[in-house]
Amino acid sequence: MANVSNISASLERAGGRIAVAGRLVSRYGLVVVLAWIGAGKYVKMESRVLIEHSPLLGWLYDFLSYRTVANALGSMEIIAAVFIAVHLLWPRVSAIGSALAVMLFLGTLSFLFTTPGVVDTFADGFPVLSAQPGQFLLKDLVLIGVALWTLGDSLEAARTKRVNNTPPNGQVARHTTAERS
Repeated sequence: MANVSNISASLERAGGRIAVAGRLVSRYGLVVVLAWIGAGKYVKMESRVLIEHSPLLGWLYDFLSYRTVANALGSMEIIAAVFIAVHLLWPRVSAIGSALAVMLFLGTLSFLFTTPGVVDTFADGFPVLSAQPGQFLLKDLVLIGVALWTLGDSLEAARTKRVNNTPPNGQVARHTTAERS
């Protein structure tokens, strides 16, 4: 029993480092996922069927080609990834990327309700999601959570930087005599 207590105490002491690792993996994992999915839109259009059935986005095909919509969505995903990635240098830019990611994931999650074939069958009255598109879409619930966290974290970092009057890149702020009075 003492061994279990020692392990538990060691894990508790490591809690802060584990949390830091979790934040890094969450932020930059989101960056990788967004960039990869965005780049994929340039080589194939897997979201066409999803968008066609969406009242929020389906109208785009009345004016734009499938390829143009795919490229625009892919570009927005890549831009969001790059913006989120620059958090340490420019938290406000990162907040913009996170907000864009939240909007993109809201759009994707809306497909759960508009795309045929999301529910494969029912087991004792409980809807069983199909692998494609149901389970594929459901993972965006976690991704929107991470995007909301990166948004809040970036906004808080931007506020702290502004309140502390810390210029970018850690330079020391220089105030004139008039500003100090």
